[in-house]
Amino acid sequence: MNTEAVKKDIDAIAGERWFPKESYFGDDIEIYWGKWGVCSEVDDLKSVLMYRPGKEVEKFNANEVRFSDEPIDVELMRKQHDNLAQIYRNHNIEVYYVEQQREDRPNAVFCRDLMFMTPEGAIITRPGMSARRGEERYIAEALSKLGVPILRTINGDGIFEGANAMWVNRKTVVLSTSSRTNKSGYEQVKYELEKMGVDNIIPMQIPYSNIHIDGIMNMASEEIVMIHASQVPYDVCDALKKCGCKILEAPSTTEVRSTFGCNFVALKPGLIVMPEGNPRSQELLENNGIKVITVDVSEIMKGKGAIHCVTAFLKRGQ
Repeated sequence: MNTEAVKKDIDAIAGERWFPKESYFGDDIEIYWGKWGVCSEVDDLKSVLMYRPGKEVEKFNANEVRFSDEPIDVELMRKQHDNLAQIYRNHNIEVYYVEQQREDRPNAVFCRDLMFMTPEGAIITRPGMSARRGEERYIAEALSKLGVPILRTINGDGIFEGANAMWVNRKTVVLSTSSRTNKSGYEQVKYELEKMGVDNIIPMQIPYSNIHIDGIMNMASEEIVMIHASQVPYDVCDALKKCGCKILEAPSTTEVRSTFGCNFVALKPGLIVMPEGNPRSQELLENNGIKVITVDVSEIMKGKGAIHCVTAFLKRGQ
């Protein structure tokens, strides 16, 4: 044993040898856990967690799980999911997969709802719909295998889904209630965020006709936010403007509600991948300096979700 090295290590710590190492958990993640953490919707995307559709989409009752009545082409759905994953890989984004899932949960493809990533690790959610309960267990299993810290699992009477929170910057999060997030779930997430230094929680009530933030509002760059104007409260828009954001009003209700024009993912600031079939929304974004990649996710959209819904962020930024 190098006694001199041991002595230097002891001398470097004020006080006695067994005093605690006083530091922030966020400072430890890369040292002890890995390169994980998110505090932005637009910083360079480094890694994501997805679930490729499995047996659960081969046979189910659409009315029981909030899917479209239209039949699903299962192999095409899988191919479209693969195509999106390949776009991520083409941009040097690591794609990880949830390896196991219940065979009675066709909504499990929508990973965003099952976790919310923070700078210090993941919050495991508790879905509002009974037809989705239990999916989150397998998200937790996948995160554990990867070494992603799990900060909390929503508990008690709490309900929270990951798409009911949106990062604006390191200090600011839009946090919403809806039929998928109740007051208890909201407060549990708020508590965790405030512990890690988020001091600007923008509260948002999702209108009755919607369930998640990413169906009516999304960030394309650090300054550009596109919204479905009739569904986003004034106070939320005002708070975003005070954060330096420019609000773009989606030009087509049909594109927002039917072809998921707001449900895109930023690969980096000013570069997004969005569902094919939203020409007016795409033009508006491009006219405001946003580069747009489109991809066909029409079969996935029969589950009433799109690109942002199927993508759980694990790491953004450096």
